[in-house]
Amino acid sequence: MNFPFYIARRYLFSKKKTNVINIISAISVVGVAVATMALVVTLSVFNGFSDLVATLFTAFDPQIEITPTEGKSAPADDPILTEIKALPEVAVATECVEDQALAVYDGRQAMVHIKGVEDNFDELTHIREILWGQGTFELHAADLNYGILGIRLAEQLGTGARFDQPLQIYAPRREGQLDMSDPTDGFVQDELYSPGVVFEVMQAKYDRNYILTGIGFARRIFFRQGEISSLELRLQPGSDFDKTKAHIREICGDKYRVLDRYEQQDDTFRIMKIEKLIAYIFLTFILMVACFNIIGSLSMLIIDKRDDVVTLRNLGATDRQITRIFLFEGRMISAIGAVVGIALGLLLCWLQQTFGIISLGSSEGAFIINAYPVSVHPWDIVLIFLTVLAVGFLAVWYPVRYFSRRLLQ
Repeated sequence: MNFPFYIARRYLFSKKKTNVINIISAISVVGVAVATMALVVTLSVFNGFSDLVATLFTAFDPQIEITPTEGKSAPADDPILTEIKALPEVAVATECVEDQALAVYDGRQAMVHIKGVEDNFDELTHIREILWGQGTFELHAADLNYGILGIRLAEQLGTGARFDQPLQIYAPRREGQLDMSDPTDGFVQDELYSPGVVFEVMQAKYDRNYILTGIGFARRIFFRQGEISSLELRLQPGSDFDKTKAHIREICGDKYRVLDRYEQQDDTFRIMKIEKLIAYIFLTFILMVACFNIIGSLSMLIIDKRDDVVTLRNLGATDRQITRIFLFEGRMISAIGAVVGIALGLLLCWLQQTFGIISLGSSEGAFIINAYPVSVHPWDIVLIFLTVLAVGFLAVWYPVRYFSRRLLQ
């Protein structure tokens, strides 16, 4: 049996001569537990928001997007892209052409992002699940080109889900010589009609800016015949995503970027990761403050056990073993606080997930969800436990060695 650990355990749970030491020890455990619980809950809430945003983007973003590393477009018949389309792991491949344009409707105008896609876009994504209106997913019919607007963009232009007159689209002319006497000569103009629906991703990036239309319309208005801005993929169910993605990157080399859903929204998720990191750092500082209670408890315990230390030295205990007794005492307080705090934190997370105790607002439906989202990630729990142990160890190491030397002199 580890002699210092055995004595430290007896000291922790036995009644002291001075009752206040027991009280301070209990306060130390409570302080560490509360800080640990705050870490668990806070990081889980950040995870919940991150997972929520990921599910929102899933309805519009493909599993894998391939874009050129240089320039805005690439040849649609590039042998590399043809090889990727033919991979057995690829279930759906959709060519896309995207660029900026000006949309005008009934005297209102807005800068928009035109995304031209192939007819199988509804097989690539879950676009049909986020459509609102009386129509259906449709990009063209005969000579008519349809445009599906983001719901906030439709509000801004005043079109509604179904607009009666055509939506005018203006794009900068890329070829030919401009007539400076006629400003409109610098633009290509075309029209989009309504299929009777709008989409709602619940993200301003899409809902306020995007118009979904056929790739033929986008190629024509942006002068990108035979070109694509990106190739979007959906893999076969059961495919090894990471392995397939690595294989596609190997095929693309340096010519194309291969992005998964998180990498497509890298800015959004990077900001969320930074916010989570800052919250972790601040709560770790609070944990360090809570650990000062452990220092006070150990200091009083060392003084209280002065006679025991003399007895232990007479029985053959070395100065190093005596110092380790009090170090173990501090580590055990940290460990107990960590376990209790993690247990309480997980309990609160479960209650929030199950019952939505803390709501986002008093008005039902004012937000995407009614209560704060929570998602517990196992590695976060491991990180929190190790953090508490590390902070507790560092907090007591110097004070214990200092008081022990004074006591053993």
